[in-house]
Amino acid sequence: MEFVVYILLGLTSVVGLTFIVERGIALRWGKVLPPEIEAAVESCESRTEVNLLRGVCRKHASPLARLLMQAADRLEWPQEENVDALQTRARHEIVRLERGLVVLEIIVGIAPLLGLVGTILGMMTAFGDVGQAAQIDAAKLAQGISLILRATLIGLLIAIPSLIAWSYYSKKVEMLAVEMETLCDEFLRRQYREQPVLRHASAATAVSPPIPSAS
Repeated sequence: MEFVVYILLGLTSVVGLTFIVERGIALRWGKVLPPEIEAAVESCESRTEVNLLRGVCRKHASPLARLLMQAADRLEWPQEENVDALQTRARHEIVRLERGLVVLEIIVGIAPLLGLVGTILGMMTAFGDVGQAAQIDAAKLAQGISLILRATLIGLLIAIPSLIAWSYYSKKVEMLAVEMETLCDEFLRRQYREQPVLRHASAATAVSPPIPSAS
């Protein structure tokens, strides 16, 4: 039974290391928020420049690029509807960025527990053997307990790096989400900023009475 616990601890460590490395690669700042797209958003002042932004987004596929492409494709929609659709897509992108973090969170919880289970099973076995023996070999018992406590140590050594990685990646996803929201909001405000003026001008034209003819 103790052997099974050690196998589970080994599998847990492999899974944890895999997700730590995979999330580290996937959550690189330049991969989620390519600087080329950020520069394109800064230079996109009007709708005549939207096609240039689309080209940059197609060239640098990323969560930010997908959000901006959706916003650019729906500029004919009312601003409120475009913002609502973009928020829905943004939640989907955030879920994709958080993929794997739940696994690290689970490992943080189960690795120490598996180590504790291994320790308890080992202690039960060791003291069971002591009860059956006629004499107690203190040196052998101490050696056995030392080996048994390794399960707890291994569990903690697996859980601590997983906890650090989970905390760091969770904070990084939050920072990336805020930056994407800022860039998308800036893009939409620039594209819709002339519309209130146009609507006001149209309303004024419709309401104002016609100028009487000189004749």
